[in-house]
Amino acid sequence: MCGICGVVYGDRARPVDRATLEAMTRLMAHRGPDGEGFHIDGPVGLGHRRLSVIDIEAGVQPMTNEDGTLRLVYNGEIYNFRELAAGLAALGHRFATRCDTEVILHLYEELGPACLGKLRGMFSFALWDGKRRRLFCARDRLGVKPFFYRFAGGDFIFASGPEPILRHPGAGRRVDTRALDLYLTYQYVPAPLTIYEGMRKLPPAHFLLLDDGRLSVERYWEVNPEREAETGYDEARERLRELLTEATRLRLVSDVPLGAFLSGGIDSSIVVALMSGLSDRPVKTFSIGFEEGPYNELPYARAIAERYGTDHHELVVRPDAIELLPRLVRHFGEPFADSSALPTYYVAEMSRRHVTVALNGDAGDELFAGYDRYLAYALAGGWGRIPSAKLQGRVLARLLARAPRDSALHRVRRFAESVGLEGPARYLSYIAYFGGEESARLYAPRMREASRGYDALGYIRSLFDACRMDDELARLLYVDLHSYLPGDLLVKADIAAMAVSLEARSPFLDHRVVEFAAALPTRWKLKGREGKHILRETFSDLLPPGILRRPKRGFGVPISRWFRGELKSYLRDVLLDPSSLGRGYFDPARVRGLVEEHQGGRRDHTYRLWALLALELWHREFIDGDGAR
Repeated sequence: MCGICGVVYGDRARPVDRATLEAMTRLMAHRGPDGEGFHIDGPVGLGHRRLSVIDIEAGVQPMTNEDGTLRLVYNGEIYNFRELAAGLAALGHRFATRCDTEVILHLYEELGPACLGKLRGMFSFALWDGKRRRLFCARDRLGVKPFFYRFAGGDFIFASGPEPILRHPGAGRRVDTRALDLYLTYQYVPAPLTIYEGMRKLPPAHFLLLDDGRLSVERYWEVNPEREAETGYDEARERLRELLTEATRLRLVSDVPLGAFLSGGIDSSIVVALMSGLSDRPVKTFSIGFEEGPYNELPYARAIAERYGTDHHELVVRPDAIELLPRLVRHFGEPFADSSALPTYYVAEMSRRHVTVALNGDAGDELFAGYDRYLAYALAGGWGRIPSAKLQGRVLARLLARAPRDSALHRVRRFAESVGLEGPARYLSYIAYFGGEESARLYAPRMREASRGYDALGYIRSLFDACRMDDELARLLYVDLHSYLPGDLLVKADIAAMAVSLEARSPFLDHRVVEFAAALPTRWKLKGREGKHILRETFSDLLPPGILRRPKRGFGVPISRWFRGELKSYLRDVLLDPSSLGRGYFDPARVRGLVEEHQGGRRDHTYRLWALLALELWHREFIDGDGAR
């Protein structure tokens, strides 16, 4: 893993300032603690920070081709690089290293931007083509690795995060109110927007060309099967096992120690089981737990560790973990409201004491229908066809208004609220923090006016419309694969891991696994009330029954209780501070009401308060403070 950044000025007579480029690059030292490198050629400058994983001695960047006409800065891993290198060598290409970085250079020489179709892995990179005076940038298919950029006045600035771009003298720090509205709805800012006006994210599966001052962005891959795979159930199970085993094997290639995150859930347990079968030594596993019983999954993780004889490590997270939040805010660079970033950071930090690479089970839920909301969506759709259903749902939702966030009654309430809604709105009701009337009540007059005409629902609706499948569950999986997975889960995993200089890899994110899973009939994924049905049956011999039939539990954090207990004063000190209430985004009375209702036990506003807390801490760091300055 690495951090990349660079500048290409539109004015060819304007040279890149080395001190500025070095300052931008060093803001990513945590992403690459093992070295740094620079290339400056007049108006073009590239910077790189390296975490050494493959070919530790020779894989220095920026890397060049044989005649020095290409320069590359790259972040990621190409898992099929040895196969690609062998094919390129047969065509006459000469390699100076044995690392995956050089493969991209030679593949580009051979195929140009079409080289992306050959790459199997996670990546973001920027390649300067000196002959064509062209910058070629790309991001991997699923969006594992980040790529931020700013293009204004003919000048192009890019980086692995927003901080280096903010460090450049030409960058501004104005808040994009549309992005803020989307953040409050989804808990993250969806690509291509960022929270900063004029700064963008390159979406997953897209490449960018800056050619003679003209910028173009194109999609190069899509997972959207028009029909289901024509295969039998038993054959599908056999093929799924082959693909996921191969994907795991490829992700064990490393010149440094590696291990695995182990939550005790199905996905990470499968990965650890496969790793154990492919390794000649005990797998190092790492698990996080909580003192609060409903959130503590350590016993389940321990059962897998014992079954496979892993070298197991555990950590119990306590409320003082909140001291970590300001540090995480600095690493994210944008407001981010998924509270599971806390335990993700802690499991990454614990892992980094022992290994440099850790595998995980990310994407299993999005591929095989693991979330409860998939079943709820289908049931609510059926109930909604009854003429009086919508009224009944509203009445039931009001009766359950005080249900705790982590209770079954809360899930019933959310279900009742969704009855009678059309598809995208029904789906949004399960995932939104604020939205519709709630946003209108929260916003101060200035923000209400600024957000007039915004349609947070439009983001999800556009994804529903883009999916060509008629099957409703297939559409939901498609939506999550293009929104929640890259916008939330993969951002969280990347930032938390790279904050401690750890490389995270997920076999489920192999694009061949993704393509195969997407084409499977949804009746094999959600059967009755059981999600991940085909995944469970495919690996039933590897997992004990207690793990195999466990209901889905997210990587939850007992924030609701903390906000009423140990963190009660902290929450009030931050959100009810006059500077926070006076920003002009929100109605101070409504913010006070949310805090009072939650801490008084009248309503559970855990996620909304966490979103407001993360936003305020980000604002203090990057708008009020000197973050990335």
